Amino acid sequence: MNVKFNEQGLVPAVVQDAQSKEVLTVAYMNEESLQKTIETGETWFYSRSRRELWHKGATSGNIQKVVSIKADCDQDALVVEVIPAGPACHNGTTSCFTESIFENERPGSVAILPQLVKVIKQREIDMPEGAYTTYLFDKGIDKICKKVGEEATEVVIGAKNRDKEEVKWESADLLYHLLVLLQEQKVDIYEVLDVLQKRHEGKK
Repeated sequence: MNVKFNEQGLVPAVVQDAQSKEVLTVAYMNEESLQKTIETGETWFYSRSRRELWHKGATSGNIQKVVSIKADCDQDALVVEVIPAGPACHNGTTSCFTESIFENERPGSVAILPQLVKVIKQREIDMPEGAYTTYLFDKGIDKICKKVGEEATEVVIGAKNRDKEEVKWESADLLYHLLVLLQEQKVDIYEVLDVLQKRHEGKK
């Protein structure tokens, strides 16, 4: 990797969740911290205020396992994709980017998937009374499978009727119930996405 460091010997590094694609933080690396990141497979940065290297998660335990490091077209900025072990921000939030200064109408995003997975997993643990997900887990696999089948049928009916709104809503119901099924079966959604990724790469 032929990285161009600035006059201070630093390069900005955008840290991104490799699964959800959420931007977690922006930090700086010098040549040494970049090399240590590559060698250890965990993120190391350079603190401009303390003027020293720091290993993310060394004290908090919230390390970041590196999946990939990419340079931009000018090779003077990096995107570091990671699998975080905990919050990225020192404030305890998943991302450092929590304060909105402008928002327009927001389109749907695949980032909702890991959020739903997290909620469904917690529902199975806590089983809060009155929650629909609790009801599904309480009834068991037969009920969950029945709901997946019903929602899939509703998608087909909507499609056959050329009803885009129906297809949209029923597809959302199908995806939700499929996530519940995957959780019941202890199959991680990212295992499914990995199968799709490998199939796609195999067709190149």
